[in-house]
Amino acid sequence: MYSVFESKITVRPDDIDMNNHVHYSKYLDYLLAARYEQMHRDYKMSMHEFIDRGFTWFVSNISIEFKRAMKLGDLVFVKTQIQSYQGAQSTVKFWMEIGEKRKLAAEGIAVYSLISTKSGRPVRIPQDIVEKYSI
Repeated sequence: MYSVFESKITVRPDDIDMNNHVHYSKYLDYLLAARYEQMHRDYKMSMHEFIDRGFTWFVSNISIEFKRAMKLGDLVFVKTQIQSYQGAQSTVKFWMEIGEKRKLAAEGIAVYSLISTKSGRPVRIPQDIVEKYSI
């Protein structure tokens, strides 16, 4: 099993929709921000290093189950864990918890595909990257 990493995000006024809670599209922004931070901080291989090697990541599938509303000022803990690697794809489980009691707000699975920036096509994840991210 792979490590679980966590990032913190505070809900801002521009994240709120007309129903006075976080708009569903912002959950994707929170996940992206967390993964970007965790790539650099926890895996020690930032997105810039992928780009320098001629790679980028593309979300090819995502599923989110919304459990409870997040509101203005809430502290959101975004936790992620790699579940598997297969060819060009990496599957990542994620959870979003709110407040000191860590109430589950959302959970889901994201499938990322490694893409060659030169060809625009998926490429098998190199073994050295799998090893670096297998912590």
